[in-house]
Amino acid sequence: MTPNKENFIKAIYELGGDESIVSNKELSQTLSISAASVTEMNMRLLKEGLISHAPYRGVQLTPSGKRIANKLIRKHRIWEVFLSEKLGYDWNEVHADADLLEHVSSDMLIERLNDFLDEPTFDPHGGVIPNNDGSLPETSKFPLADIVIGEQFKIMEVDDDKSFLNYLREKGIQLNHSYTLTAIDSFEGALTLKSSNNEDIIIGNKAAYKILVDYIPHTKP
Repeated sequence: MTPNKENFIKAIYELGGDESIVSNKELSQTLSISAASVTEMNMRLLKEGLISHAPYRGVQLTPSGKRIANKLIRKHRIWEVFLSEKLGYDWNEVHADADLLEHVSSDMLIERLNDFLDEPTFDPHGGVIPNNDGSLPETSKFPLADIVIGEQFKIMEVDDDKSFLNYLREKGIQLNHSYTLTAIDSFEGALTLKSSNNEDIIIGNKAAYKILVDYIPHTKP
């Protein structure tokens, strides 16, 4: 499978095409390609049974398409772990090189790399690494925006957009660290978080939808 085809399948997945229909316009904008190129690639993937097509609406991945997408994501995230743990890349530096490496890596290489890294389950951004059969392990996490004031939580995953990761670094937000939501601004919706070392951190409302968390159970005194 060519890198262009792999990127196209992954784009459908990342736009929510594993569960819902993705429009040609969304794909054109995401991949920066023409509408004609989107239509041409859709026709190829449709013939291979990797997508289904809803007239005038868009496309959606079939089970076969989902497995391919998840295997690509597995390659990408295992490379991110390697770059981070073994080569000292920061979490805002791993994405671009992992994007290149995923397309030139055989399944054997990825499994050898996976063994070398002691079978990691999450990438440096907290994204779950799919199994080698293309299935996804179950996880429990939801947007920070759903947390209510007074609740304690742990940050489990963050959006891997480079500018957003730089934003989190500036704010001092860290993966797998615990925080408490202490206030929500009534006008713009900014959230005030208290860290475990009692520091207040204010983040924007939009950022709260790009951070996935899990509750920390209350302990009885």
